[in-house]
Amino acid sequence: MRSKWSVTRGSSHGGAKRYARAVENQAVAPVEDETELIAALRAGDEAAFRALIAMYHAMLVRVARMYVSTQALAEEVAQETWLAVIEGIDRFEGRSSLKTWLFRILTNRAKTRGIREGRTLPFSSLEPADPAVESDRFNGADHNWPGHWAAPPRAFPEERLLAAETREVIEHAIAALPPTQRTVISLRDVEGWSAEEVCNALTLTETNQRVLLHRARSAVRAALEQYLDESES
Repeated sequence: MRSKWSVTRGSSHGGAKRYARAVENQAVAPVEDETELIAALRAGDEAAFRALIAMYHAMLVRVARMYVSTQALAEEVAQETWLAVIEGIDRFEGRSSLKTWLFRILTNRAKTRGIREGRTLPFSSLEPADPAVESDRFNGADHNWPGHWAAPPRAFPEERLLAAETREVIEHAIAALPPTQRTVISLRDVEGWSAEEVCNALTLTETNQRVLLHRARSAVRAALEQYLDESES
């Protein structure tokens, strides 16, 4: 039986775009075995492609948004990535995970589009120069313990962290972060990626990844502290 994917492989970019949008809205079963998923993709299995889109499309768009100027362009880059996956899955050698390979394709295409727009900047130039944590929360040089916490991060009660309203505060705080910080914390703390996976997918050094994650977590913690303080006063 001829699948929609077999038609897409020989179709225009517009056809692939319509197909990807259509399958995003369909319920799909989770895929747990990557080897089986790759084999299914190579066989042109439409359900496998739907599963892959369901898992990664939204995050592909968020990552692309780091490099291009509009949401529409980020969507285009993500669609180009899916087309490249369809055309290149037979050449995937398995030297990295499928996820890393997918996001490498995405970042390479997004960077190319960003260069075309004259928008590509080093990661460091996209981040604020302000410290991740206010300096007055640390002891000064004249203290017995200089540089240590003067006002350490508070411990948050678990029941408050699990409340829907608190989760909404966290989501808003993440959404308000600079794009690079937002992407790194989303991949690490929301999607559960390892530091190595993030570095490989975004072509970041370990140091850059660590700094971006620290800044993002500090900003989210500050927003959470402010919310809890205000709600308790």
